[in-house]
Amino acid sequence: MTRFLYLVRHGQAEPHDGPLSPAGAEQARLTGERLAGVPLAGIYHGPLPRAAQTAELIAGSLPGVPVEACELAGDYLPSVPEPDGLPPGYAEFLAGYTAEEQADGSRLAAAALERFARPGDGPEDSYELVVTHNLLVGWIVSQSLDAPPWRWMGLNQMNCAVTILAYPAGFPAGLIVFNDASHLPPALRWTGFPAALRPASG
Repeated sequence: MTRFLYLVRHGQAEPHDGPLSPAGAEQARLTGERLAGVPLAGIYHGPLPRAAQTAELIAGSLPGVPVEACELAGDYLPSVPEPDGLPPGYAEFLAGYTAEEQADGSRLAAAALERFARPGDGPEDSYELVVTHNLLVGWIVSQSLDAPPWRWMGLNQMNCAVTILAYPAGFPAGLIVFNDASHLPPALRWTGFPAALRPASG
């Protein structure tokens, strides 16, 4: 049968690497309301506070669904493609990470695909939610669709936007929903997105 993977970037944090802001907490709460009817088997989140807090607030609308911290859902550099041929600016971005961070990120990213981006293997459809960070969402989406190894770069996510991938047994993965924030009011959308790409009313 089909395995459905829900991906959600954490809510807005203040400062960027800190805990959720009041707006971020409201984003997470509303995301929980959106997902309330999904028969999730589990919620997995990265270990950083902003991801953990987002997952707990989402879980408030999903009583009985287990919540688990998972290193594979953390904030790390997913892969380090060869710099030759990359779009301008991407090689510079990659150079901001140490060799150790690059190696650890590549290891975790490969394991994350094996754990989360896999076909269904049971007699019924299954559903899981991963509350994570911008880079990992882009990585899982791009690699599930057989994009080049560098193509996770540039796939930006809004805070608490929802992405859904389907992994049917015997068929390629499908992207059902990408970066959807329709459950958030306009004032809470577009956070986490590059400022230059935000609409004037966002």
